[in-house]
Amino acid sequence: MAYQVEQGTAVGLRAKDGVVLATDKRMAYGSFVMSRNAKKVFLLNNRVGIAMSGLYADVGAIVRFLSAESKYYELTSERPMSLYSIAKLLSSILYSYKVLPFLIEAVVGGIDRDGQPKVFTLDSLGSVSEDKYMAVGSGATTALGLLESQYRDDMSLGEAEELAVSALRVSMERDASTGDGIDVLTISVAGEAKERSLRLRVVEDRGSP
Repeated sequence: MAYQVEQGTAVGLRAKDGVVLATDKRMAYGSFVMSRNAKKVFLLNNRVGIAMSGLYADVGAIVRFLSAESKYYELTSERPMSLYSIAKLLSSILYSYKVLPFLIEAVVGGIDRDGQPKVFTLDSLGSVSEDKYMAVGSGATTALGLLESQYRDDMSLGEAEELAVSALRVSMERDASTGDGIDVLTISVAGEAKERSLRLRVVEDRGSP
C-alpha cells in the first residue's frame, strides 16, 4: 500500500494541443510553513516535465535522479528520452525504494514520441497510470472535484492552464498545506515549453463590519 502524501498539491491536464503541469509554492512541515517559494514543477527536457507533491527533500532527490538519467540517455543515444520511458524509469526508482520510500506523488506529462500529449500519475511506490487529468497531494480531493466537473477532451492549452490554476486555487481554500502561489509549466505539441509563476494569497472575506 502506498504512503499517503500530505504536503502540497500538484495537477496535470492533457489538452488537445499540449499538457499543463502545475503546483503550489508552499513547503510546510505539519502546521509550520518553511517556505513560500518552493519549486515543485520541473522541465526534464524540451518535451517532458514533472510536477510533484510531498516531502521537499525527496522532490529534489527525484529531480536529480531523473535529470541525470535523462541527460545520460540523450548523450549516449543522441535523442531525448521519451515521456513514457521517463515515467517507467520513475516507477522503477520509486518501487526499488519501497522499504524506505520517497514520500512523493508525481504527475509526469509531455509530448511522447508519437506526437501525442499524455499525462502519467505515480504514487510513492511507483504505481503508474495514464490519465486525461489528475491531482495528487494533500489537496487532491478538492482539486479533482473541480477538474472532473470542468474538464473537456477538446480543451485548448490555454483553457487547460486556466483550469489547472483554478483547481489549485480551490485547493488553497481548503488545504492548509497548499498555498502561497502557483507554478505552471505548459508544453505544446510543437515542443515549446513555457513556465510562469503566480503569487497568490487566499484572503478570507469577512463581509462588512
